[in-house]
Amino acid sequence: MLSELRDRVLVRTVLEKGSRLEGKEVVVAGWVYNKRTHGNLLFIDLRDGTGIIQVSIHKDKTSQKAFEDVERATRESSVIIKGVVRSDERAPGGYEISLVDFRIEGLAEEWPLPIDAGTDVLFDMRHLHLRGEKQTSVMRIRADIFEAIRDWFTRDGWIEVHPPMIITAAVEGGSTLFKMDYFGKDAYLTQSSQFYLEAMIQGLEKVYCIAPSFRAEKSKTSRHLTEYWHVEAEAAWMDLEDITRVEEQLVSHVCQVIAEKRGKELQELGRSPDELVIVKPPFERITYHEAIERIKKKGVKIDYGDDMGADEEKKLTEGLHKPIFVLEYPKSLKAFYHMPKAGDTSVVRCGDCEAPEGYGEIIGGGQRIHEKQMLLDRIKEEKLKPTDYQWYIDLRSYGTVPHSGFGLGADRLVTWICKLPHIRGAIPFPRTMSRIYP
Repeated sequence: MLSELRDRVLVRTVLEKGSRLEGKEVVVAGWVYNKRTHGNLLFIDLRDGTGIIQVSIHKDKTSQKAFEDVERATRESSVIIKGVVRSDERAPGGYEISLVDFRIEGLAEEWPLPIDAGTDVLFDMRHLHLRGEKQTSVMRIRADIFEAIRDWFTRDGWIEVHPPMIITAAVEGGSTLFKMDYFGKDAYLTQSSQFYLEAMIQGLEKVYCIAPSFRAEKSKTSRHLTEYWHVEAEAAWMDLEDITRVEEQLVSHVCQVIAEKRGKELQELGRSPDELVIVKPPFERITYHEAIERIKKKGVKIDYGDDMGADEEKKLTEGLHKPIFVLEYPKSLKAFYHMPKAGDTSVVRCGDCEAPEGYGEIIGGGQRIHEKQMLLDRIKEEKLKPTDYQWYIDLRSYGTVPHSGFGLGADRLVTWICKLPHIRGAIPFPRTMSRIYP
């Protein structure tokens, strides 16, 4: 039957084009998702990479060997099925396949994941857990999110670039760098590709990258990973207002695409597609000061100058149905490269995009300092070494221009869109403080 796989039909094709395939013989390959016995009648729920379909096996309509092989097949055994497409309103999707022939390709051992397996067990067995229906729904949505991001950038004239993952100096904070030996020299895994994107805007003007970033943050919240996927963009001739509009257009585009393409998967995860359809510009804009006052009114003890963590952002965004921008943070809370506000240099021209429903920050961005002396002053003010950033400073000496950019945490975006309780469910093999296996 392997040669017949050249004509294999996907489960999705059978379910979507069942009326045209009804009465025709097809070959389908996949894995036994479930099996039920009713005397001389067996049912298999067959799963492939596109969906699940019911297969009915009548003892008197197939060979004895095929029937015995079906009885022998265990959950998650890989199988090849030949059968006839039939309409059946009782079957999930309205169609089933009536078995003609059956072959076990890989007989599975007893399934090690019990129905009531706890979170730790599921992630210890993540290589098997990923086969589950909810997990495959998340991964399909995740793939479409990345595709939608690239599509939006391409349509808007941005150029995708590929910066290095091994760096020599911190973008954010030195304490969160993963250090490595690089042929006898100190090097680090990147926290952000921002500086390299800033170098490339001088030639390409609008650039972005989608790449992993690494942060050795000792954080155990539901939204932190030590290795995560970062969507970063930098653009010449843009200020804070310009880049904020870019962010909301990008997020809205992703939400519209997923609502249209993945309604079934969203509903399986408890997310109504309509909740994403309403995510359209403009998003509300408030200052950091206004955000602090709102959080205070919800009973949280926080003062101006305090950083907003996961708990504070949760309070800020609970009850909201669209993202919100928090703009103009105190200089003390942000990295040295943010442009100070004209007339009030204690505040910088930056902004975070906070997802609604308590999910919190998904994007951090803002306007960068483009004046050389101002950048040097901020580096020294933060007690950093200018020599560590010499090439970055050098960019300000050769045709510097006003520019802005942002970093979007793709896994956080997936977490919010899929309505997940924890970010580790948004990525195939999560890396956290306590998890590096499998």
